[in-house]
Amino acid sequence: MGDSPPQKHRILMVSDFYYPNFGGVENHAYYLSQCLLKLGHKVVVVTHAYGNRSGVRYMTGSLKVYYVPWRPFCNQSTFPTLYGILPIIRTILIRERITVVHGHQTFSTLCHDALLHARIMGYKVVFTDHSLHGFGDVGSIHMNKVMQFTLADVSQAICVSHTSKENTVLRSGLAPEKVFVIPNAVDTAMFKPALERPGGLEIVVVVISRLVYRKGADLLVEVIPEVCRLHPNVRFIIGGDGPKRVRLEEMREKHSLFDRVELLGAVPHAQVRSVLISGHIFLTCSLTEAFCMAILEAASCGLLTVSTRVGGVPEVLPDDMIVLAEPDPGDIVQAIQKAIYMLPEIDPQVMHNRMRELYNWRDVAKRTEIVYDRASKCPNQSLLESLSRYLSCGAWAGKLFSLVMILGFLFWHLLELWQMILRRCQMLFFHTTVMKRCCRNPNMTHEEGGVMHYFGEPHSRCWLINLKCIIISDGDNHLSFSCVLLDCIHVAVIRFRGTKT
Repeated sequence: MGDSPPQKHRILMVSDFYYPNFGGVENHAYYLSQCLLKLGHKVVVVTHAYGNRSGVRYMTGSLKVYYVPWRPFCNQSTFPTLYGILPIIRTILIRERITVVHGHQTFSTLCHDALLHARIMGYKVVFTDHSLHGFGDVGSIHMNKVMQFTLADVSQAICVSHTSKENTVLRSGLAPEKVFVIPNAVDTAMFKPALERPGGLEIVVVVISRLVYRKGADLLVEVIPEVCRLHPNVRFIIGGDGPKRVRLEEMREKHSLFDRVELLGAVPHAQVRSVLISGHIFLTCSLTEAFCMAILEAASCGLLTVSTRVGGVPEVLPDDMIVLAEPDPGDIVQAIQKAIYMLPEIDPQVMHNRMRELYNWRDVAKRTEIVYDRASKCPNQSLLESLSRYLSCGAWAGKLFSLVMILGFLFWHLLELWQMILRRCQMLFFHTTVMKRCCRNPNMTHEEGGVMHYFGEPHSRCWLINLKCIIISDGDNHLSFSCVLLDCIHVAVIRFRGTKT
């Protein structure tokens, strides 16, 4: 007996963060979906509306994206509605015949809502955590409790680094054996080094980051003047925007560095490579990172990286491709000096080839496929079994979480009952109308009356269009009604065309 063919899944990717917005989570969800499609799986994406982009859209590779008409509330995340999104999620799950629901990012409220409803409906659930969080401040305490609720009944979880796995396990109380480590990757076909390395004596340091506190923008303000003082041939190119840009502009004016510090503002993702290949060193001063995809993109373009030693960054690149420093201005300046002395030994093309072997999205997709297989083998559990885990989340929080699940369970069954009533009413209306037609025309059979009711004359130009529309509209579980209708169509077409069965 040969090995059984690999199981094919129907996956629903859910996150507030998706294209046309750009970022690490957006890239991860898009490239992972494309590679899963190439592996033969069905992938559907659900995100909130972006501007006028609402409804169903198709992307490269026939990737179907539902832009739910929910508007972002804060930092591109939608307002948490708990049960408001349930009818939409239920319809998508049934229409697309989903088997696995995969949510991305802790800060995505749409992800938390979708995972909640998927668990209530008995679907297998996978969650990917892309960030690191603390334990002491009010915001972190709140998010950790939400994570504990979301992951209490999750089938499997994925983290992008080992540091991120430790952080997620500590924050959520999830069993470590349920958490897989699958790093991000980079599209090496898109991020290629320049044919000729920038020549001359000038050394260009590139920074591409959101200019916010978490990304170390305040450290940049102190590092840049000192590096420019020590090395007159060093110039900085800074791409990105944010509230800390004002501080960088003040620093440039204070130290008269207009000719040595260039502020590009927000850089579209399609133009990131053109900025990277104009430099020699890539600098990131983040104060916290689970896994920095910008480092992969820079290394794939042949740049030597200087980064702070935080989070999962030390796991990203080999020691000869990155110089690490503590998140301290003096230590970062020394790391940049060390990188300047290492530049003659760096071959951009060799570095690019190494990145192509180390990180690729097809490998990420295959490893994620294993997680889906593990999730699909998890035993189905009743509501009572799930409630026991929610009750263990805390004296008061556990009771609150259990109440949320019970109300969601009742709401879901009310929706099921309502849909069943609608289907029965549709069938009753269909049969009543057909019988009236048959009574008015004694020579007309029941099947012919059904076709006449829905499609008009069989030789009408819109006949096939109407047939296509009624089959497509069957998505919301109107199976019994459509089976009756299609039986009528089959018999009636035979009679109208005079063919034999």
